[in-house]
Amino acid sequence: MTNDPLDLFNLFSDPEENPIRPESVKKNVSITQSSSTQPLSKTQKQFNNLLKKIDAQKSLLLNWQEALPRYNLEVAQNYTPLHDQYNDLKAELIRHFDNVFNHKLFKKTDKTKLRYLITEMAADLIEDGKEDLIPVYDKYAEISFEDGEKEADEFAGQAVKQMMEMALGVELDDDTDFSSPEKLAELLYQKKLEQEEKQRQANENRAQRKKTAKQIEREAKKAEEEQTISQSIREAYRKLSSSLHPDREQDPVERERKTELMQRVNAAYAKKDLLKLLELQLEVEQIDPAYINNIAEDRLKYINKVLQGQLEELEQEIQGLIYPLLMQLDIPPYAGFSPEILMSYLKRDVQTMKKTIKEIKQDLNDFQDLSVVKAWLKSYRIPKPDPFDAIDDMMSGFNLRF
Repeated sequence: MTNDPLDLFNLFSDPEENPIRPESVKKNVSITQSSSTQPLSKTQKQFNNLLKKIDAQKSLLLNWQEALPRYNLEVAQNYTPLHDQYNDLKAELIRHFDNVFNHKLFKKTDKTKLRYLITEMAADLIEDGKEDLIPVYDKYAEISFEDGEKEADEFAGQAVKQMMEMALGVELDDDTDFSSPEKLAELLYQKKLEQEEKQRQANENRAQRKKTAKQIEREAKKAEEEQTISQSIREAYRKLSSSLHPDREQDPVERERKTELMQRVNAAYAKKDLLKLLELQLEVEQIDPAYINNIAEDRLKYINKVLQGQLEELEQEIQGLIYPLLMQLDIPPYAGFSPEILMSYLKRDVQTMKKTIKEIKQDLNDFQDLSVVKAWLKSYRIPKPDPFDAIDDMMSGFNLRF
């Protein structure tokens, strides 16, 4: 076996001289200190640190991928039925207020409060699918539900348009359709492509200008790095596939094992996952841990750049999974969030909903006595309008639920 540290992946004998062992198991890549007198270099420490971070992010990603289906099932089985029951009880309360609205017991102030309660609760339930309450809403609202929706959509569309333009640096047409998150996402994607094309053309124009010696040197170095990494990945893949190709194996059990390994190799190569290819080479004993310790500094710097990119991709994938949940649960992106916290929130919401259902049932029973309604209305205060509530309502259509 060669120990030439300048050769990133040509570090093992030909597959025929170093056969794949059936008993090989997964081994983690890392650089270990060879002696007490020779500490790890800064680049080696960075390599190990990146490996630890990638391993942690992979574990976190797996946890989320396993937790979200479980969360969805828990929501469907334990929360949604309670939420539906709660909405049914609210609808019953609305109809009760509607039925007693014109009773002589209620004066002008009482009716103002009843009108507010009926329209506010009905609007929420209509948005949640109870369109049979639209006639009740229209009976008490200043403008019909349909006209109000049109006005709200126009206002929300303009506000969202301005926010999107400011946040993303794009210009949207006045007739942009904001009726659904899907349509908006597609539009923003197209705008992003247009921006990327403009940026590409601008880069080409800059590239055509006379470059300085430093620019030429930087570009040449970057191209060399990319070529080295790409060549290293291809070489690792070639060596692994040569050793693991199942068609060359006669033993059925060994052929099945190699088929599974080859699937992992193909998946790693498709993702340009250098770390996974290294792990597979260790696993099938094409390389040994001593080689990892002897990778030259300049080559290790190339590897670290690949690992840094891999780490960032994992972090982005995790954020893509949890960001809609953070929006839905109104949790700041910087706050600590985990599958365990998500499930604890769900458990809390289930308990809160059960308590709320118990309370509204009691209210419905008590409100059969109109003197109780009268007394309750006397102490009730219509809340002052909150501009942030209007923004939340405007953006609620863009909160994605799993």
